[in-house]
Amino acid sequence: MIAEDTLAKVVAQVDSVGLGEATITALRQAWPGVHFTYCSEDEVPARLKPVADGRDFGVYLVSGAEHCVAFTDHLEAATGLVLAARSEED
Repeated sequence: MIAEDTLAKVVAQVDSVGLGEATITALRQAWPGVHFTYCSEDEVPARLKPVADGRDFGVYLVSGAEHCVAFTDHLEAATGLVLAARSEED
């Protein structure tokens, strides 16, 4: 489960410092129980809508239930966050 305040803090931190590998490393250290993935938004299925938006990224939820990672839209089922960078064209 990922708490709403955790989601808000992650978005605020990434908005503050920008999205990149160093930021993902810092997030993993700050929230060791949460799995963080960084990708481009074009790598996320177009049918999915982000659960949160930062300045230049969307946040998607993933769940590791049943030993298979899958996107979810439920915070209570989420075990990780996908931070998807938007291209400058969006």
